[in-house]
Amino acid sequence: MDHPRRNAAVPFILVTLLLDTLGIGVIVPVLPRLIGSFLQGDFERASAYYGVFIALYAAMQFFFAPILGGLSDRFGRRPVILTSLAGAAVDYLLLAFAPTLPWLFAGRVFSGITGASFSAATAYIADVTPAEKRAQSFGLMGAAFGLGFILGPAIGGALGGISLRLPFLVAAGLNLLNFVYGSFVLPESLAAPHRRAFTLRRANPLSAMRNLGRHPVLFGLTATLVCSYLAQQMLQTIWALHTQARFGWEPYQIGASLAVVGISAAVVQGGLIRLILPRLGERRALLLGLTVNILGYLALGAATRGWMMYAICVPFALGGLAGPATQAILSREVGPSEQGELQGSLSSLQSLTAILGPLLATALFARFAAPTAVPHVPGATFYAAAAFNVAGMLLALRLFAKTPPRPVTGADTVPPASVPH
Repeated sequence: MDHPRRNAAVPFILVTLLLDTLGIGVIVPVLPRLIGSFLQGDFERASAYYGVFIALYAAMQFFFAPILGGLSDRFGRRPVILTSLAGAAVDYLLLAFAPTLPWLFAGRVFSGITGASFSAATAYIADVTPAEKRAQSFGLMGAAFGLGFILGPAIGGALGGISLRLPFLVAAGLNLLNFVYGSFVLPESLAAPHRRAFTLRRANPLSAMRNLGRHPVLFGLTATLVCSYLAQQMLQTIWALHTQARFGWEPYQIGASLAVVGISAAVVQGGLIRLILPRLGERRALLLGLTVNILGYLALGAATRGWMMYAICVPFALGGLAGPATQAILSREVGPSEQGELQGSLSSLQSLTAILGPLLATALFARFAAPTAVPHVPGATFYAAAAFNVAGMLLALRLFAKTPPRPVTGADTVPPASVPH
């Protein structure tokens, strides 16, 4: 691949991931009202349908992430990523012009499928990044996600004030532009000798997750990731409900607090992680991140004033060290031809927790946070999230005690021809 295209490849992948999360964030402020417009403003029914929409999106990612990851192992990352971008543009157009509620559901199904390209994009980063630098690259991916969740709701809220359909049109245009740009600048990252045949058995999400058990490190750290994912999904689901009920926050205050969370996460994963990881190493960075998460969830659950949530959010962002460190360790355990399958399996796990986490979070909130609840524990959901992180840390410590660190070798790196400089 020629030099300009090498330089443009990784930034393009980061922009693609940014657009994925931007698209999710853009619709958050307007989708409930858009659903309500088909239901004569019935708020209760619209809320119920909105919950179904969230679960449906996660379910599609659960089933299709390993399929797209496996296809990228067979045909290369480039065609899967570009096809997903084009599909996302079509999906947002479908949502923008949907005449009925069933059309919205169809668009959401399609959105979940095209959004599953995260597995191919993550495999691309693993392809073109030396093993010792993958944690930093995964940190940049986390920063792209954080930025998307900062900008998305702000853009969606502003555009939704003009028209409920406008945010979808803008998201469609951004994905279309990125598809055109990527057609020119995105080179293939997976060399032909590293490709392998696609089989539905491996692409089945349950089979793909079973394949994670082939290596002790994969299996052990996957369990740690599941605990972290569940805690994160619970936090995202309950934040608005908790702050409104406990502190009487208005929507703009909730949005401002989420912006602080997103900015803090972007600073950590896009910058500080490059300084911290080389000094601590991946295993200690993982344990540090989990420790910060445990303390942070406990503090959030115990907070009695709104300003405390802001004060906790900034140091709490250091818990973001855990994800990139875990991803780097996992990606080193498989060869170049399996990166897509690995990332697809992990994406399916995350999607599964995106279905279960919100259900668990809202159940705990309804049971313990109501003023009439006995016992009355407003922070019960946060305490449960802390407990999941404790479980994840114990699993990681047990694994690390049995398994020595795997040294970085030439086998962990990709051929120089496919590494951008």
